[in-house]
Amino acid sequence: MTSPDALPDVVFEASGIVKRFPGVVALDGVELELRAGEVHALLGENGAGKSTLVRILAGIQAADAGTMRLAGRPYAPGDTAAAMRAGVQVVHQELNLLPNLSVAENLFFSQLPRRFGFVDRRTLHRRAAGLLAEVGLDVPPGMKAGQLGIAQMQLLEIARTLWQDCRVLVMDEPTATLTPRETERLFTLLRRLTARGTAVLYISHHLEEIFEIGDRMTVFRNGGHVVTKELAGTDTAEVIRLMVGRDMEREYPPYTAREPGPELLRAEGLRPAGGAPLSFALRAGEVVGIAGLVGSGRTEAVRALFGADRAEGGRVWVRGGEVRIRSPRDAVRHGISLLTEDRKGQGLVLDMPLAANVTLAAIRTVSRGGLLRRTEEERLARATVESLAVRTPGVRTAVRTLSGGNQQKVVLGRWLLAGTDVLIVDEPTRGIDVGARYEIHQQLTGLAEQGKALLVVSSDLPELLGICDRILVFSRGALAGEVARADFDGSRILALAYSGYSSASAPAPDLASAPEAAGTTTSASDTRAKNGDQP
Repeated sequence: MTSPDALPDVVFEASGIVKRFPGVVALDGVELELRAGEVHALLGENGAGKSTLVRILAGIQAADAGTMRLAGRPYAPGDTAAAMRAGVQVVHQELNLLPNLSVAENLFFSQLPRRFGFVDRRTLHRRAAGLLAEVGLDVPPGMKAGQLGIAQMQLLEIARTLWQDCRVLVMDEPTATLTPRETERLFTLLRRLTARGTAVLYISHHLEEIFEIGDRMTVFRNGGHVVTKELAGTDTAEVIRLMVGRDMEREYPPYTAREPGPELLRAEGLRPAGGAPLSFALRAGEVVGIAGLVGSGRTEAVRALFGADRAEGGRVWVRGGEVRIRSPRDAVRHGISLLTEDRKGQGLVLDMPLAANVTLAAIRTVSRGGLLRRTEEERLARATVESLAVRTPGVRTAVRTLSGGNQQKVVLGRWLLAGTDVLIVDEPTRGIDVGARYEIHQQLTGLAEQGKALLVVSSDLPELLGICDRILVFSRGALAGEVARADFDGSRILALAYSGYSSASAPAPDLASAPEAAGTTTSASDTRAKNGDQP
């Protein structure tokens, strides 16, 4: 964090910015000021207008009213290329990679090194290797970007900004899928950039990050500017109150111990492609977490279980009977569903209305003789909107226009209509604000109380500590251990996550600082007190 006394001149300022869309005012005269060498946090709930302002700043959209100045001069980029030429770089929450090009080509797409008129692959890969090492992304430069996981894609997006000189760097939820180790590496990079005078606009729903890295904050609410102030002297409770306009007593719903019901799913020797055999079971009424580092095989395991990716071996039982799951269709038929970590790329059809998205997995229910029964579709959609408290102008609204939290509720509602018994949730609150996070957690724990079995993958360790009955810990593609709720301890879980990384194959972890970096408590009693556990 930079000393406020050392902060130099204003680099960017926006005044009276207005942006309207049909039926909604996304920005209503907001203001923003960025100083050279500072990390400025932009905070607010989903739908507050943060991403809209970022798109205007990046030249993706134009403001309807208001002015912007960059380095003292009028600034109104006509497109993203103009913004980049002016020195504004953006790492968007929605990943913006070219999946069929290599990692190295994505890094230097606008300035590929050439030799005798051809791309100089040796130079390209050498430069790429240096950038990848800076962000801790251990993949070959020639690998296709589309083969990366979501967290690896996020690190690649961050790496793309490092070789370009910029006056303003905007980061929208850069750590949403990163573990504490990757997050701390990112913070080191940001401190290096701000030391050069770069102004960083940092958007995150992880408030512990804001206090660690930020200098000042601006809060938006319902498209309006609430306050701009120094972070020194504020606390989490005040920030949440400014964001949501009300007090929130706890971060997670109160935990109540439940006696698990019958076994709903068992996997024995399940082997994801390139991974180790995995064995575990889920019982009715349980919320079981999966923790691990980026690349530990968490997502690969649940995708193999769901049939989205081919498993190289193993057996699966559902309600005591052995089943064969070769595709997602097989999984859904047996009452298993997956909320993917990439809800926009894989979980939703963004340009279709909410009603169509909700009923995709129940198409036979809303059709007859091959014809869609729109009345029935809308009835089921309205019931889902009401039961899950989805905030939307109507069920015919394009799902693209909804906030992240409401989009996640739409995906959840779809699988509930499909008659799910086992719900696999990968990064359930990625990019979702603190108020919507609480609602999602309430929905998940409520489903467990109804007798569903939930398997929750998350890079947010405090989230798993807050809602789970037990946690499976993955390390380098293998199941490293299981921790019961009575034994929840941030240090213990992180030690298991790092246990598969020997000094010969990976850097030794800094376990002394890892729990603090994760924002976790380090004892079972502290964890239960924080999350409001009930006996």
